[in-house]
Amino acid sequence: MKAIVTGGAGFIGSHLVEELISNGAKVHVLDSMVSGQRDYVHPHAFIHTEDICSTEAKKIIVREKPDVVFHLAAQADVGRSIHDPQYDANVNINGTVNILEACHEASVRKVIFSSTSGVYGNLQKAFISEEDLTCPISYYGLSKLTAESYIRLFHQLYGLPYTILRYGNVYGPRQTAKGEGGVVAVFLDRIKKGMPLSIHGDGEQTRDFIYVKDIVNANIAAVNQGHQETIQVSTAQKTSVNHLLKMLTQIHGSKVNTVHTSGRTGDIKHSCLDNKKARQILKWHPKIDIFHGLSETYSLHLINSSIKD
Repeated sequence: MKAIVTGGAGFIGSHLVEELISNGAKVHVLDSMVSGQRDYVHPHAFIHTEDICSTEAKKIIVREKPDVVFHLAAQADVGRSIHDPQYDANVNINGTVNILEACHEASVRKVIFSSTSGVYGNLQKAFISEEDLTCPISYYGLSKLTAESYIRLFHQLYGLPYTILRYGNVYGPRQTAKGEGGVVAVFLDRIKKGMPLSIHGDGEQTRDFIYVKDIVNANIAAVNQGHQETIQVSTAQKTSVNHLLKMLTQIHGSKVNTVHTSGRTGDIKHSCLDNKKARQILKWHPKIDIFHGLSETYSLHLINSSIKD
């Protein structure tokens, strides 16, 4: 199998590239390196340093004619989307349209798109299903939802096959202290520097934290499953920021100081995704519980930070 991974030098993308190569795939990485790191990319991958909005990015897909395109490249910082909605829309909407046009022209067998729980906004439900109302409260959530609609319409008009995966809050090694779901990386950076952790609001906001390797396995499963489906990839377990702090304190082995600040515009109070559809259709389930995932992330984060220092 030949695959192109947009955003393949980033947090999730670089882990996906590794797994694809270990499974024998020929992998091309398409990444602007705005937030990606060349050092994260597997040495056997072919790297193309291009913006997904560019004509050259489109030419690469048409020339390489991959079997599958994993479209992960995105502007994923909720705060930046609020302050600069035009940039957010350009990357997440126009960039996606550019990739879709290339995939159609190259007769790509399937597009697997990384979306987000942010498309639902602030739904007051214990568990969110794929059929629930989508009502984003940030431009990031809106741009990802719009990109989903373009993908479905490309299938309707041209028959381009797809699977849309809506992630919970992904965490793990290589995550930067920015972007959606970056609270674990932010906390680890501050713990390493001996700085207090900032808790926005009362800390009782909850998220469905899912380890990056489980996300990678869902993407691999979507190659042969879930055709023309929108599927949530999650643990279906909610964890408050306060509980996250308790676990990190236990893993760190000593007290961590905290300060409370006001809540942030565009932040969702509670988010937990039902994963029944992923279990049934993708034949996938999460394998790594949050404590073990945090422990592994903590260890690797400190090791990687020490190497960079």
